[in-house]
Amino acid sequence: MEKAILMLEDGTFFEGLSAGAKTEAFGEIVFNTSMTGYQEILTDPSYKGQIVTMTCPQIGNYGVNPDDAESSAVRAEGLVVKEMSSITSSWRGVMSLRDYLVKNRIPAIEGIDTRALTRRIRDKGAQKSILSAIDLDRKSLLKKVRQSPSINGIDLAAGVSAKAAYKWNAGLKPLNILKNEGIYLYPAANTKRLKVAAIDCGIKRNILRILVSLNCSVTVYPITVKAEELLKSGCDGVFISNGPGDPSAVPYLVAEIKKLLGKKPVFGICFGHQLLAQALGGKTYKLKFGHRGANHPVIDHRTKKIDITVQNHGYAVDVRSLKKSKHKVLITHTNLNDGTNEGIEVKRLRAFSIQHHPEAAAGPHDAKYIFNRFVEEMKE
Repeated sequence: MEKAILMLEDGTFFEGLSAGAKTEAFGEIVFNTSMTGYQEILTDPSYKGQIVTMTCPQIGNYGVNPDDAESSAVRAEGLVVKEMSSITSSWRGVMSLRDYLVKNRIPAIEGIDTRALTRRIRDKGAQKSILSAIDLDRKSLLKKVRQSPSINGIDLAAGVSAKAAYKWNAGLKPLNILKNEGIYLYPAANTKRLKVAAIDCGIKRNILRILVSLNCSVTVYPITVKAEELLKSGCDGVFISNGPGDPSAVPYLVAEIKKLLGKKPVFGICFGHQLLAQALGGKTYKLKFGHRGANHPVIDHRTKKIDITVQNHGYAVDVRSLKKSKHKVLITHTNLNDGTNEGIEVKRLRAFSIQHHPEAAAGPHDAKYIFNRFVEEMKE
């Protein structure tokens, strides 16, 4: 097998074997603690601009399949694993992970100490990196990575957003297990057909599937949509999606969200949570190494229950800045690992948002009730 090198901007490097396409890619190096869900991670638009390290020692066991893609393309810039399984075993799998990466021109590296890499990221913070299977000269790689741009202040969301509005009609599929019993992971659809306007900052497909399964008619709009267009559409509620990069780099959308507040129920997830916070007068800041994985505990202050959540973000909402808001912003959720904000609400405006991902894909479904909350707000 051919060699590959991962070079970090601080000069730390890892030599291993190429496990993907023979190419090179730049990106912020991050780690994800999930044990499964690598296809959903790779195709999640929120990973645009990032090279993802999987902390689980073996990845690729069940291959890939068309139904598990969270967007129309692989969005992560590269993949780092300890070992990529040479054997795939799943009744749903149609291709190996290695072949999938090659087909999509995504570089990957295996055979390195991912524990040491993860500790480096935790100690020094997320930093720029280059993953190459073509240039193996360490001096050349270090020079290139240091000259590459940072994701701070860059509008990555516009690059993964839809270019024009479109309808989404597909709901959740039943899992045909054993006697073809349809097993749905979300509640039955509500009785009233509701119209949702979803702003695409890099939206995951499972969010759209859940909304449709809850009897919503969903129209997806590009990130450049104007509030006037959404209000004229006759929608019952506005959803602001997840997305990649720096939330402070899209002030044009924040300005439109301000125009929607109090006129329609507004619900945001992840990047959408950060944008809503800005629209309410708050600020965001960059985390040292972010939250990425499927095992993050979050407390809901209203119920005192703890959800195990899926997370993928490198920025967070500054709670102190929300105290200066002219609106009465309630803090609804908090991350129990580090105390960062995970949810806000303004009851008078019927606006709320969460930092984690209740749609899972992949991961636990503890927070699925939040979609029902959005439905109830629209019905009222």
